[in-house]
Amino acid sequence: MSLKTLTIATRESPLALWQAEHVKSKILEFFPEMDVQLLGMTTKGDQMLSSPLSKIGGKGLFIKELEVALLDGRADIAVHSMKDVPMAKELPEDLIVPVVMKREDPRDALVSNHNYTIKTLPQNAVVGSCSLRRRVQLMALRPDLQLKDLRGNVNTRLAKLDAGEFDAIILATAGLKRLGFDHRISEEISQDISLPAVGQGAIGIECNRHNEAVRKIISLLNDDDTAVCVAAERAFNSTLNGGCQAPIAGYAELTEKGLWIRGLVGNIDTNEIIYAEMVGDPLDAQNLGHRLAEELLSKGADEFLRSIYGEKK
Repeated sequence: MSLKTLTIATRESPLALWQAEHVKSKILEFFPEMDVQLLGMTTKGDQMLSSPLSKIGGKGLFIKELEVALLDGRADIAVHSMKDVPMAKELPEDLIVPVVMKREDPRDALVSNHNYTIKTLPQNAVVGSCSLRRRVQLMALRPDLQLKDLRGNVNTRLAKLDAGEFDAIILATAGLKRLGFDHRISEEISQDISLPAVGQGAIGIECNRHNEAVRKIISLLNDDDTAVCVAAERAFNSTLNGGCQAPIAGYAELTEKGLWIRGLVGNIDTNEIIYAEMVGDPLDAQNLGHRLAEELLSKGADEFLRSIYGEKK
């Protein structure tokens, strides 16, 4: 391999650094002589913690600085949580996410110091989450709960729970497990209660589409099954023009019958949810995601989205 050094751009939160170190270790398994370095960066999403993502520009705020480092040559690859990666059409023209690694547990997790579950939370309990997707699904089941904004990295959110600001908080199970906080989970929430975010639990690797040497190296880290599922989910989200401003959930998994994808769009004002699912050919993953989105739109999701974006989807 002619490439002797490789630089990974990463956010500096504990979870982001864990993911970058994970990618580094996998690369070194294949290329033990390679010099792999991390380039830690602070993004606008990390700096602007006082407002919900839905009000300040969405999850793309977590990757823009990393993409600049890719484009100006300071980094060869950037490592992201796939749920933070905007739709492909929003990526810079020269950049691509060709690798999706094997997925960790995609479920949401309830964290409580009193070992509560969704069903056993006290009446009017205060639950922390900034995710509109989580909020609309939780309120549909427990409209008595008080949902309050919660931003910051995993450690910061746990600290706020421990300080008594919340009765419980909701985080991604994958992040808790990766950081060794499995013991903090009081309930791994069923996907029937809280359908995951598109790409949740999966790590993506972004690079310059023209850098063949880098693409060849990182291709060894791709997990075909996860990539197929995430491709379907992202096509679903793209068709809906989904972002942090809309309560959208989408999750696909491979089954004996084919690629099973479930999706929903919620109305944060009324806590109404429109849901659909279908099974199709894994080789037709993107089209399957597109068709699922079209079904939701035909069932009334277009009205929910129009109320958010101010135009017909």
